[in-house]
Amino acid sequence: MTITIDGTDTRGVFDSFECAIHALAPSCTHCGCRVIGHGVEVDGAIFCCAHCAQHVGAQGVSDHSDNDPGQADRPESVGSQPGKAFS
Repeated sequence: MTITIDGTDTRGVFDSFECAIHALAPSCTHCGCRVIGHGVEVDGAIFCCAHCAQHVGAQGVSDHSDNDPGQADRPESVGSQPGKAFS
């Protein structure tokens, strides 16, 4: 498969998703794992989850959408959200 990232000159030919992820997916600023789903971005830094972002001092970040009323009772989704989810 050929993967091209829009707006850049980044392009690669891969024989599996695993190889493409290893080469192209961003790494979590805290733990270093590859972010292959929704992550959290705070001040330009990418994290795999709110826990990693909070570990380095980010406050009010969440792994859950504000639009999901079922998540309101979870402590990590309460308060302002200076971090934003990305995909």
